[in-house]
Amino acid sequence: MATQTGTGPAPANAVDEFLSRPLTIGQRLQHVLHKQPALSPAIVLVLSCLIFSLLSSRFYTLTNISFILQQVAVVGCLAVGQTLIILTAGIDLSIGAVAVLSAVVMSKLALDNGVPGLLALLIGIAIAIAAETLNGLLVTKVKLPPFIVTLGTLSIFTAITLIYAKGQTFNLTSSFLLWTADTVSIGKLQITAGVILMLALYAVFAFVLRYTAWGRHVYAVGDDVEAARLAGIQVNRVLLSVYMAAGIAIAVGAWILVGRVSGGDPNSGINLNLQSITAVVIGGTSLFGGRGVVIGSLIGALIVQVFVNGLALAGYDPNYQVMAVGILVIAAVAVDQWIRSVKA
Repeated sequence: MATQTGTGPAPANAVDEFLSRPLTIGQRLQHVLHKQPALSPAIVLVLSCLIFSLLSSRFYTLTNISFILQQVAVVGCLAVGQTLIILTAGIDLSIGAVAVLSAVVMSKLALDNGVPGLLALLIGIAIAIAAETLNGLLVTKVKLPPFIVTLGTLSIFTAITLIYAKGQTFNLTSSFLLWTADTVSIGKLQITAGVILMLALYAVFAFVLRYTAWGRHVYAVGDDVEAARLAGIQVNRVLLSVYMAAGIAIAVGAWILVGRVSGGDPNSGINLNLQSITAVVIGGTSLFGGRGVVIGSLIGALIVQVFVNGLALAGYDPNYQVMAVGILVIAAVAVDQWIRSVKA
């Protein structure tokens, strides 16, 4: 008869032995960041603010903080829509073009056609939702990759905007559409109504993604499409609804853009597509889908603006600002790859 040697029971097999090993510090950190996607960008944001406050005494002034928030407002709204799409393992390269189209339509209707500001806003919202619905239909019904679809519609929506505007800008002097540029006082801090609108947008979508069945379905589709389908989730319906919801966020961003430029400019927002993707990636949302939180995208947008603003106040060459953003993107994707390799 076989006898057991040693003072304790031996592991049943190699798997039990592996699982019984204590986690290293790196593995523990990996697990924490996997469960809290917004934690790593939040740490980066705090450290960035501390560093730039040491480099420039003007960084923490209320005027500068207000400026940073105002600069983030448009990109922050677009990042909400981009987050929803990237959570489903897609991407939207046309998001900036849709925002500019919506803003130009609102402004031209109000200025040239005498349409009341509220009605012009509603039409602009409908335009943004319709544009994103087209993207969603091409992805769900025609089965085209989101990258290719939105690369094509980027050119289409840009051309439509230029044709509709006929190369003109539309400067508004008095309209409900300019409400987002109104200044609101919070203590001694002066911010625009557009910033408050952006924060409200984040609050709504953060709640929806976390506490509703629709939000759980969005994560499920992004994590594993086939598993979601087998679980009874209507994948195409969820994907289409995601693009339509993104259209709402884009329309809010377009409204804030109208307030910022005091009207509609077909040449505004040239870099909004890349800026929204950058904010989402730096904010901890995985490009592979299924992992991330919408508040992380706001943190990502703030990180980019803090770096741009902080380096400018410190007197560095503007080219370093562009370089810093590129480094942040690469670092964020590398961290995401490392986090995704966590073993449950």
